[in-house]
Amino acid sequence: MVLLVFFLMLLSCRRIYCLTRAVLEMLKYLQYGKLYFQWKLWYKDDKNSKHCVKGITFGRRGNKLDLYYSPSMDNSDAAPVPVVIFVYGGAWGSGERSIYCLLALQMAKELNASVICPDYSIYPKGNVLNMVQDICDSLLWVRERGQTFNLDKDNIVLMGHSAGAHLCALTTLFLVNSPEELFIEVHKQRELVSAIKGNIGLSGVYNIMDHYKHEKMRGVEYVSTMHKAMGGLENFDYYSPTSLLKKLNEDQLKRVPPVVLLHGTSDIIVPVESSVRLSDLLTSLSIRMSLHLIPKMNHTEMVTDLMAPDRHFYHTVFGCIKHEYSKFQGYVA
Repeated sequence: MVLLVFFLMLLSCRRIYCLTRAVLEMLKYLQYGKLYFQWKLWYKDDKNSKHCVKGITFGRRGNKLDLYYSPSMDNSDAAPVPVVIFVYGGAWGSGERSIYCLLALQMAKELNASVICPDYSIYPKGNVLNMVQDICDSLLWVRERGQTFNLDKDNIVLMGHSAGAHLCALTTLFLVNSPEELFIEVHKQRELVSAIKGNIGLSGVYNIMDHYKHEKMRGVEYVSTMHKAMGGLENFDYYSPTSLLKKLNEDQLKRVPPVVLLHGTSDIIVPVESSVRLSDLLTSLSIRMSLHLIPKMNHTEMVTDLMAPDRHFYHTVFGCIKHEYSKFQGYVA
């Protein structure tokens, strides 16, 4: 009994230490205070309506999306414009589309594409399956309603950060596998896969069990919403892109769109090994992919530094994205 009490005390001390360290890590976010006020002011300013349409309702749950215009939209005779759907992160339990207005604005300019930033049913409003369904619904919205905004319904790139990168990969693989729980006709699922020209993952989680072990090492598994959003440990394998890839047959593997992975080497929230391991798996399965490791970049900088040209990693990361995006569009051999 005494040994048990002593063990529990040690366990409690370790947990307190790890949580304290995690809180101290969060204090680093104070450096992004200037960006916080910039996006808050930009999003609320009605003068910026010329750049975007906010609050468009889509999908089976009535979520909202924002659409940021491509610069070529100014030309009334322009051909339909390519689309990037950006899925934000937030550990499957936080985040909202307005936070990423500056990122979406810059992305539209840099890629000459229209950028869509949808909200989705984060936990506890929804579970990971609901989130995948919501991403599918944003794809369907482009296919069925995009013509109103001169969007090219057959030229869509999925891009996500952290949990959003996981959801983009998972959504694509679910569509390739055509499961019934998406509640989308099989022929429509095939059309959606054909419309996805590429998948760009920024600092993503691709193996849920591996990430859970990393959370335990950091002592944050009890405050993380990940295992709850997944519906428990028994579902980790089913919702891991790495596991799903191994179960696809030859025909399904051929239909997986090209994948681009970017990850900072100083990321302690999602270790760089997450992208490296997925890269190795994709290569072994002969799926077209590219991996870019950004030295000394952390988890948050992967998105905050895409919000303004004066940010440290802005040109480095956008340089990688633009090069790979041009491949999706057929501009580079």
